[in-house]
Amino acid sequence: MKAAVVTSYSAPPRYQDHVDPRATGEHELVVDVLAAGLHPRVRMQANGSHYTSSDEHLPLVPGIDGVGRGPDGTLWYFLTLGAAPGSMAERALIDTRRSIPLPNGADPVTVAATLNCAIASWLALSRRITFHQGRNVMVMGATGGTGQMAVQVARLFGADQVVAVGRDAGRLAAVPGATATALLDDPEQIRRVGAEVDVVLDFLWGAPATTTMAALVAGRADPPGRALTWINLGEMAGHETPVPAGLLRSSRLELIGSGQGSLSTAEIAADLPAVAAEIARGTFAVPATVVPLHQVEQTWPLPADSSTRIVFTPDG
Repeated sequence: MKAAVVTSYSAPPRYQDHVDPRATGEHELVVDVLAAGLHPRVRMQANGSHYTSSDEHLPLVPGIDGVGRGPDGTLWYFLTLGAAPGSMAERALIDTRRSIPLPNGADPVTVAATLNCAIASWLALSRRITFHQGRNVMVMGATGGTGQMAVQVARLFGADQVVAVGRDAGRLAAVPGATATALLDDPEQIRRVGAEVDVVLDFLWGAPATTTMAALVAGRADPPGRALTWINLGEMAGHETPVPAGLLRSSRLELIGSGQGSLSTAEIAADLPAVAAEIARGTFAVPATVVPLHQVEQTWPLPADSSTRIVFTPDG
């Protein structure tokens, strides 16, 4: 079969021949891949920067999820989560325990573009904390695809106020569902609009995390009484950030992460049907740019448009 193949973390995937997957286990199934999204997590998988990466994984077929059709015609959304091979191939080996059947009318491209974007913040609010309706949420990196989706997920979960934070004022103003906005480089504005924030969904980390934490702690009207839960979901602004000890000791600031490892495969799979149902209802939809898989090498280096998602589809 043909697949996108990474042979070096310093070069983009190439479209080439790859061994066909074979089902050998009770819960394994080979599907014809119909759509696979190029998510930020997939780029990190392909360049070796993700915390699960290892030289031992090369060569690899990238792709952590996708939509495929089984031998009996069933449409599946499936997770690979970095297992070899990934979803950017003509065929993929799926584990039905971390896959869900989709209705025949489901659009593979829409599901491939959207479900990964929505599941990140969904799992953070449903699995990593106990989220109560009426709480206030701030989304760091709200102009990207996963950030915009996080605003909508928070509102669906019953958030009262959702503050969208990013660098582009024009794009912030267009984020659906946001009740307030703040510029990432304006700590004073963040302090004002974030005075009553209970939960932060952070897709950025890096230096913006430290300055925003400090601004939010400084803006608390009653620091000992109001907890602030910071959930890291990404590192688009940097892998590391210094957190002054005083921020933790002087406030009820709690730092946790949400992702592969802090969530089990079973936990992730358990929430897939609910997210897929919202996509089917039209609640969530990420605009997609469809690209034939044979163009993977030329497409990979192009600047990413964070408001849309590239989805690779098989040739022919």
